[in-house]
Amino acid sequence: MKQQKVTKAIIAAAGFGTRFLPQTKAMPKEMLPLIDKPIIQYAVEDLVAAGIKDIIIVGSSSKRAIEDHFDVPNEDLLVNLRAGGPKKAHYIQEMEDLANMANFIYVRQKGPYGNATPIANAAHLISDEPFIFVYADDLVVSEPNTFTQMIDLYNEFGGSIATCMRIESDKEFERYGILAGEEVRDGVLHMSGMVEKPGKANAPSNYAQVSSYLFEPSVLDYIEKGITTLPQNEEFYVATSLVDPMLKDGHDFYGCVMQNSRRYDTGDKLEYLMTVVEFALRHKDLGPAFRSHVEKLLKQPK
Repeated sequence: MKQQKVTKAIIAAAGFGTRFLPQTKAMPKEMLPLIDKPIIQYAVEDLVAAGIKDIIIVGSSSKRAIEDHFDVPNEDLLVNLRAGGPKKAHYIQEMEDLANMANFIYVRQKGPYGNATPIANAAHLISDEPFIFVYADDLVVSEPNTFTQMIDLYNEFGGSIATCMRIESDKEFERYGILAGEEVRDGVLHMSGMVEKPGKANAPSNYAQVSSYLFEPSVLDYIEKGITTLPQNEEFYVATSLVDPMLKDGHDFYGCVMQNSRRYDTGDKLEYLMTVVEFALRHKDLGPAFRSHVEKLLKQPK
């Protein structure tokens, strides 16, 4: 059976970024730069490359900078770039291309606390279609890109997809949700459940769920029920409020390890700094000079 084409994505971008205060008091954490692009742009570019046409960004009143970033350049910027002559002319096209990458829709988050709330807020824009759900500050660099791999797996297996990584250390088993199920081939687990932070001794596998989901449209049937039956003061989580009940009702879910991938948790200060350094070292123009500078610093006495 041919699967429905995946053309929509929801990006969760409503967090306050408190670990980066005071920097994030006025600037969204999703707009923190990695060289010359904000973090969120890397996810958007990969979504577009995977064939996504409609990108729903669920944010808050403090996230106008995200909307402005993906909008057409304002006249003040255009005047400045035009005045720069041929050396700056290419920026005008780059800014226009950025604004036209996809159909951007902005929704303000409201409702219960929890990482499933962005899906609830955007559900009316999804209709009866599969979609990708992404956390804006959880960056995974893969080859092919993560979302292309997810769509290929969805087309092959027909169920919802949860991106995973294999873990080994005791500390990691106490940090992530670990999937239970049957491995149908190397890197693909047909899920029967998910155990939150079980510790290595009690873990049903070494598949840790991270980053993104590709949901079948049936998940939308669980949104309203999940919110209305949510106990008072409990959080509305993807794993417990959506994935668990879907599995109990017999929906197919696959935990899939992304091939040739590297995950960057840019919501953590230390990991963000390490990501900036790694991206700088790999930059085709800046990399050699930056590497030379870092090597000189490392040779200096502490």
